[in-house]
Order: sequence, then C-alpha cells, then structure tokens
Amino acid sequence: MERDEALPMKPVLAMGLMTGTVLDGNIDLALIRTDGEEVQEFGAWKLAPYAPEVPPLLAKALIAAREWNFEGREPSIFRDAEEALTRAQSGAVLDFFREAAIDPSRIAVIGFHGQTVLHKAPRPGSPGATRQLGDGELMARLTGIDVAFDFRSADMRAGGQGAPLSPAYHVALLRRIAAAPNTAVLNLGGVGNITWWGGENRIIGFDTGPANAPINDWIGEHGAGEMDRDGRLARRGNVDEARLAALLRHPYFSAPFPKSLDRNDFTSEMAKGLSLEDGAATLTAISAAAVGKALDLLPERPSRLIVCGGGRRNPTLLEAIRSRAAVTASLAEEAGWRGDAIEAECFAFLAVRVLRGLPLSFPLTTGVKSPTPGGRLAHPKAAA
Repeated sequence: MERDEALPMKPVLAMGLMTGTVLDGNIDLALIRTDGEEVQEFGAWKLAPYAPEVPPLLAKALIAAREWNFEGREPSIFRDAEEALTRAQSGAVLDFFREAAIDPSRIAVIGFHGQTVLHKAPRPGSPGATRQLGDGELMARLTGIDVAFDFRSADMRAGGQGAPLSPAYHVALLRRIAAAPNTAVLNLGGVGNITWWGGENRIIGFDTGPANAPINDWIGEHGAGEMDRDGRLARRGNVDEARLAALLRHPYFSAPFPKSLDRNDFTSEMAKGLSLEDGAATLTAISAAAVGKALDLLPERPSRLIVCGGGRRNPTLLEAIRSRAAVTASLAEEAGWRGDAIEAECFAFLAVRVLRGLPLSFPLTTGVKSPTPGGRLAHPKAAA
C-alpha cells in the first residue's frame, strides 16, 4: 500500500466500534490517535456487553436476512434491530468516555461499523451486495460526535468484494513494529481473513474461510454453551478426516483472491450427524485447514503469521492451524498488539481515512480497479 498523497493532517483521536458476526454479545470499543496512515498512540479500550435484549434481536435479524437474501423489501425486524444496536453502541460510547474521564469534544470521529447481517460477494455477471445494521445519523445525534459509517457499500458499487477492509490497518500495525516483508496477519472472527504484506505497496487481503462462527453455532445448537471455550470439546473429539477432505474440495478454497464470504457460506451443517465432540473437532479442523489453503495462494508462504481475533483464544484451533496449515503462528500480544481491540481500532483508523478521503480498499484486497475511498459521514448538527 503506497503512502497516500492527500493533504497532510495532524493526528486526531478517533473512536472505533465493532460487533462481529460471531455474535459474542459484546461491543468492542477502542480509542487511537492517528492521521489515517500511522498510529501515533493507543488509547483506552473496552469490551462492553450488550443489554440482554439486544443479542436475541440481532440473532433474529440474521435469520431474517438469510430468508430475505436481498430479494424484495427488507425485513421489518431490521428497523428495530438497527435502532436498538445504534442506541446500545451510542450508550456504550458515552459510558466509555465517562469512565475514562474523556471529554467527548476531543474526539474527531467515531468509526461505526454496525452489524453485518448479510454479505453476498460479486459473481461473474452478478454484482455483490452487503448490509450492515447501523444508523450513523442517529449515533451522531446521540453522541454529539461526527460518525463515519457504511464503510463497505462504495467498494461494492465499484465492483469490489466489500471485504476485507482490515488490510490497511494491519499494514499500519506492521509498519509500527518494523515487521519484515512477507509477514501476514490472520484474523479469526466469525469468518477468517488474512492480510499479506510484501513491503511497501505489496498488500493482499481476502477471507480464508470459516473460523469461529460454525464452531460456536454447533456448540449452541447442542445446548453446550456459546462457544467451545479453550477448544476443550474439540480436543476430546476425533476429526472426520474423510469429511474434512471432501469439504476442502469446495471451490472457494482454490479460487483466486480477492474473495470474500458471508458467515453463512460455511455453516455448522458441515458437521451434521457427528457427535458434539467430533463435530467440534471437525469444524475446528476445517477452519484451520482453510488457513493452509489460503497460504498456498499467496506469492510466498509468510515467514511470520500474527494471529488476532477471538479465535486466537482457542488453543485447539491454534494447534490445528500450526499443524494443518504448516505455519508458525504467534499471538497478536507477542507483537505488542491488543488482540481484543484490533477490530475496533481498525474502524477508528478507517474513520479518519474517511475524514481525509483516503482509500479504504485496494485492487488486491477487494478487487476494485483502483484504490477506492468509502464510508459516509454523519454530523451531529445535520442529524439533529
């Protein structure tokens, strides 16, 4: 990624918000000081739980989104879920500032990703589409701060995949630690995505395949909790190797990048008919093996792989990645990063890029023809 030639800007304080497709019940909040090219300072961060009524509403919106599939009128539940999510995250922001004794007037912009409920990658002859729930104008009115939101739509209108958007921030983090070329960052959220950096403007990003979402769904469907905590169930199970081999023949894994996924492109149905433990083991194995398939597509296999996202807390998944992807993987914390804050930091960083009109996506990250700005800005006075 080349250094940007836009007008220089002093570093500003920006707040980033993220709530992932894994639906872990948390709002990720992080504050950074940045000019949208480098990170000058890491501020406070927090995981704030939603009020109990919000996650079930979001889960219903996800189900409705699958049935809708971008055909006809949007489900009416979107309106209710969008308002509830926006009010919850706005409240979390204001609580965060009070707890950290931060004057909101010091914040230049909030990066509000919202909740992805449906994502359809473009296909030959068929444009893609994406939908994130999040009312940026309402948040601007509630917080009194400029809000950058709707980060993905411009990219998809330009023919891009709409995801991943994290490579620009991952490269800023890699530059900050003076990482050597041929370093990669793997994010294990509901879906996995990778950023490969070859130095200077050599940047590649794409979704690797399923990660936490099918594992968590499998555990939940069996009434065994919200996730396979510490990978304990998978560790007790046996991988169905024949089934795994068949799953890895899915054309997505050999398709060239750029490419992206919806959380429902690979589901817990992959383990249908297996025991709880064997299903957990097999779904963990497919998430790990998908990483190996992704690494095979890169110009070079990375000499260093830094893992972030919630999946890094699953030691069974990490062991599977190291063995099935044949790679040495280290945790974000070993690089001096805040593993639970990176996605929220990313949208603070991208929000400042929106302020400056800088690109959010690139030809080898989403498939756009040229570096493409994106996002929309909501101002408190305009939203009032």
